[in-house]
Parts: sequence; structure tokens; C-alpha cells
Amino acid sequence: MDGISSMRPIIISWFLFVFILISREAEGKDLSDLISPQPEAQTTEEPAIDLSHAGTWGAFRSLANARKGDNMEGITELKRYFLSFGYLNSEAIDNNTTDFYDDRLESAVKLYQRAFALPVTGNLDNGTLSQIMAPRCGVEDIINGTSTMISGHNRSLDVQHYSFFSGRPIWPLRKRTLTYAFSPVDRAPDMNETGLKTAFSRAFNRWAEVIPLKFKATEDYLSADIKIAFFSGNHGDGKPFDGPLGTLAHGFSPQDGKLHLDAAERWSLNLKEDKSKAGRTDIDVESIATHEIGHILGLGHSSIKGAVMYPTIRPRTRKVILLQDDVDGAQALYGANPSFDPSLTSFDPQDQDTENGVAAQNCFTGFSFIVILWFLSWEFILWL
Repeated sequence: MDGISSMRPIIISWFLFVFILISREAEGKDLSDLISPQPEAQTTEEPAIDLSHAGTWGAFRSLANARKGDNMEGITELKRYFLSFGYLNSEAIDNNTTDFYDDRLESAVKLYQRAFALPVTGNLDNGTLSQIMAPRCGVEDIINGTSTMISGHNRSLDVQHYSFFSGRPIWPLRKRTLTYAFSPVDRAPDMNETGLKTAFSRAFNRWAEVIPLKFKATEDYLSADIKIAFFSGNHGDGKPFDGPLGTLAHGFSPQDGKLHLDAAERWSLNLKEDKSKAGRTDIDVESIATHEIGHILGLGHSSIKGAVMYPTIRPRTRKVILLQDDVDGAQALYGANPSFDPSLTSFDPQDQDTENGVAAQNCFTGFSFIVILWFLSWEFILWL
């Protein structure tokens, strides 16, 4: 017993270390800093606004350091931006389309900063503007006043990071095969049709691997469950597109089935094969398809930067691997695919880029390894 008692501090330390690993893995965070901590920055100077992805919303950079009480040209457009993504309601803007930075706008900025894990100041600092200007999905982050992106920042393992549409709509459980088709009229200019169909097929298959649903391509666009089309500007669904590097696409909740992409974007089918040939503003089709299919299934946005369901993505970025958070959300709606075996899931580094300094990790390998460590720890204690 004396030997066991003397080892108790070591055992406790080991359990604490493994628990930290599990906590960070569950949040989708890189674990390398636990082994080789990065030195703290020696400067407090605020980073410059990231203009590498500035497109439709690039004009917002003129609002740098704006705060409550300011009256600046462009604030009206910012209010419309926050209205589009749920941070302001229509009542707050209907009679307030002015360039005055009022209390309601400050509250919206703070809500946005919390959602994206930014310093909550209520001011338009460079980090906040960089995030605002990032190309993104057109689906709201806040629906009916609720944002699980914010609750998802809780470090507890019991808190989900994924979210659902209001009312938690899903496709009928009796319907195990969903058909999809591409519009014969509304297509992307200069897009290779075979390459486009292949990219979407891979995206659908990723979701089909984890839930008991199948997806089948059809040429009958009118009767398809999921209708895929490319549009520009106002196209009649209440969610107009706004040009390059703004709103990239949007998918509607079940059982609507509409999946629309902005025809004005520079869509790429070759980021995986040869990123060096991609243009500065190229957007990966397969990454956007994988994200929007998540919405078609009933998922909202996730607060994990590496997750497929995170709302923003930079140009020349590939993100198609479902993280555990993505998988958990889909399975919470539909259950698990009986044939799904996480241990057989392969991970191709070319399928996932690092974005915003956060590596989008394979959702199974790291977590499974840590669970094994936890199990072996218990075996060791029992052996003692």
C-alpha cells in the first residue's frame, strides 16, 4: 500500500493531463501547444485588418475603430449585415437606417464578438472587422434570438457546439434515400459539369457515411428532394447573393431542399489536386457543398473553427472532413449509420487546410487515441 500511496501524485497528475487532452480535443483545438508551448507575444499592438479575403464587404475596413456614438458613412450597411445573419432584428433597423452607432448596434457587435470568440468590446477593432469581411455562408448564425455558437464556447464536455434550425426539422425517418439534381438552367459559368457532379457526390457520401441516409443523383430536377442551382443577385428566395467573396451559398432547412451557390464566385474544382494553380479568390466547391448539405439535413452553424459547419471560410481553403462535432450533430438528428466505423475513416491532409491558425483535425484519430489512454490509465490503477 505504501508503494501505491507514493505513486498517487503521479496517478492524479496523469489523469489531469489526459482530461486536459480530452477537453481540448472535444473543442477542436490543436494539442501541440501542450507539448511545446508557444511564447507569448511581446507586443500589444493590434494586428492589421486582414484584407487577403476582402470582397463584397471590403468597404467595412473604413469603419476601423468605430464605436458607440460615432456617425460614419457605412454604418447603415453594417446594420444590414448584422440583420442578415440574425444579430439585429428587423424592428431594430426598420426605423433606424442611419449611420449612427447606437446602443442596438453596439449590442449586436458584442453578440457577434461572443459568437466568434473575439474580445468583447462592442467596438469595431481590426480583429472584428477581419472576421466580418470573411466570405461566409448565407444562413443566419442566430435564429429566433438563439445562438448556440455562443453557448458552444463553454469548455464543458457536456456542451454541444453544433446547432439546429428552429424546431429541429429533419427529413422523414421513413425516407432513407434522398434524391438530388442540378438545375438544367441555372448553372455556374465555365464550370466543368463532370467535375462539379464528382465534388457533390463526394460531399454527399461524407454525410452518408455517418448517418443512415443515402443520396442518389437524378436528372429530374423538378421532382428531386434536393435542388442545386447557381444564381446571381436576387433570385426570388429572400436571400439575394451579393457578389464575389460575400455570401457564398445557402442551404435551406428540411424539407425544403434548396441549395444555392453564388454564380459570381470563382469556383474551384482543383484545390485538392493542385492548389498552386488556384487564383487568389478561388472558393473550393466541395467544401461549400459539404457545408450546405449539413444545412439541408437540418444542422445550423458550429462554433468550432475547424468544423465543416463553421460559418466562414477563406479563399483557397479546403475543408471537407467532418469533425466529431459535425458527426455528433448529424447523428443527433438521424442516428448513426449502422455500418459506420470511425476507426476505418481515412484522413488525407490535402482534404483539410489550416484556417485562422486552427488546424481542422480528423474527428476520430486524436479523440480515439486519448480515449485509449484513459482506458489504459484505469487498467493501470486496477493492476496496482
